[in-house]
Amino acid sequence: MDDSRARDAHQAVDAVYRSESRRVFATLVRLLGDFDIAEEALHEAFRAALEQWPVEGVPANPRAWLVSAGRFKAIDGIRRNARFADVEDFESFAESIPAEEPGEREPIEDDRLRLIFTCCHPALAADAQVALTLREVCGLRTEEIAHAFLTPAPTLAQRIVRAKAKIKDAGIPYEVPGAAELGERLEGVLRVIYLVFNEGYSASSGDALTRSDLSLEAIRLGRLLVELLPEPEAVGLLALMLLQESRRAARASASGDVIVLEEQDRSLWNRELIEEGVARVEGALASRRFGPYSIQAAIAAVHAEAASPGETDWSEIVGLYDVLLRMDASPVIELNRAVAVGMRDGPAAGLALVDAILARGELSGYHLAHAARADLCRRLGQQEQARRSYEKALELARQEPERRFLRRRLAEVGA
Repeated sequence: MDDSRARDAHQAVDAVYRSESRRVFATLVRLLGDFDIAEEALHEAFRAALEQWPVEGVPANPRAWLVSAGRFKAIDGIRRNARFADVEDFESFAESIPAEEPGEREPIEDDRLRLIFTCCHPALAADAQVALTLREVCGLRTEEIAHAFLTPAPTLAQRIVRAKAKIKDAGIPYEVPGAAELGERLEGVLRVIYLVFNEGYSASSGDALTRSDLSLEAIRLGRLLVELLPEPEAVGLLALMLLQESRRAARASASGDVIVLEEQDRSLWNRELIEEGVARVEGALASRRFGPYSIQAAIAAVHAEAASPGETDWSEIVGLYDVLLRMDASPVIELNRAVAVGMRDGPAAGLALVDAILARGELSGYHLAHAARADLCRRLGQQEQARRSYEKALELARQEPERRFLRRRLAEVGA
């Protein structure tokens, strides 16, 4: 066998694995009806490709070849493992696995969409939905997901195993929901993607302010969802993530310390992401079928389009928060609106709203609520009140860069 031909074939296998493996996996899940069998079949198919393509050449449709090979490898594996004592039972099972010739784009992409909705099924716990989506849709290793969420790998592995068992035992269908329930189910999918993005954009704990691998993975998921199902709220979520991500380079110093929005070097903001995000949110809003993610994206767009902090249109932002509260009333959104009012009408107006929210007790354990109060007090010159609120925020914060920022603020008001 010619060495160059073998080398080219191996490079082709590597390239196909990077670009097509999750598509092939999604189709194998549909054909075989089992995540673990499909995963094993996927690896067997690529192993076969490494053996056969250097000899036979790269097939015209590598993805179709891999799906077919994976299907046959799965049937052979079941036969070898003697999972069916009765030959007739085995033959019945083998015949139940349909042949697949994925020559067209649509069936393959439908399979990927089915996989997303299956991993985000409401019967699964929220943390299991996130872990399963990252593992099965994105192809991240269990260790990578565990590291990103600061969870022991064995704990996360068990979470994924239980989720797969729940799908199998409960007979959760591998399908895109019908029109009647699409809106409700889509909301769950978007929530999972946004949870992944938020953990990457602002890590809940640990030494790093952000985890770019997670936020970029969420954006990749968002792009895939918009490509497969271009619903306005899916577009709105993608716009929101792009606009938030555009500020990453300016959000932390070289030493990893927090740089707040008003102090960021806006020349570091990614204009390409901003332009795409603004265009996408405008499209979502024009549909008039938008939801909370689109409104949040619109707020992010107002910030992104301001050349300096002083040019930010705080009146528009407060108005958008008013719309958002009518759609999705929550104390955190109310807190964000109060901060915006403080920027529009002065810190005293914002402080009155924040104090009213904290008095209800809903955000008493939320460090950012106390940090917001501290900042408003600081701007009003109420040093002692600011110090107390910064101390409370520091007590509750779990992320080290935020804790360093709060200590700096404490030192300032103490001085």
